[in-house]
Amino acid sequence: MAEFVLVPAQRLQGDVLQALLEEYASRDGTDYGERECTLEEKVAQLLRQLRTDELQILYDVDSEQWDLLPRTQAEQLLNN
Repeated sequence: MAEFVLVPAQRLQGDVLQALLEEYASRDGTDYGERECTLEEKVAQLLRQLRTDELQILYDVDSEQWDLLPRTQAEQLLNN
């Protein structure tokens, strides 16, 4: 069973958070709606969602990988 850890965005250094958000925003299959957005716009959207607690950063201890998830989905994984 996977073990997840919540990573508060404010605990990350600015350049680390920026790199994390850029990597996420450039993943294949990431959908930002009907309008194409620049990488900077996508990163800004993600940062807003992190600051409003809509998104959370989870780290999977077993696979040593991280992901951004909606708060409700993150809470479900953390409570299992």
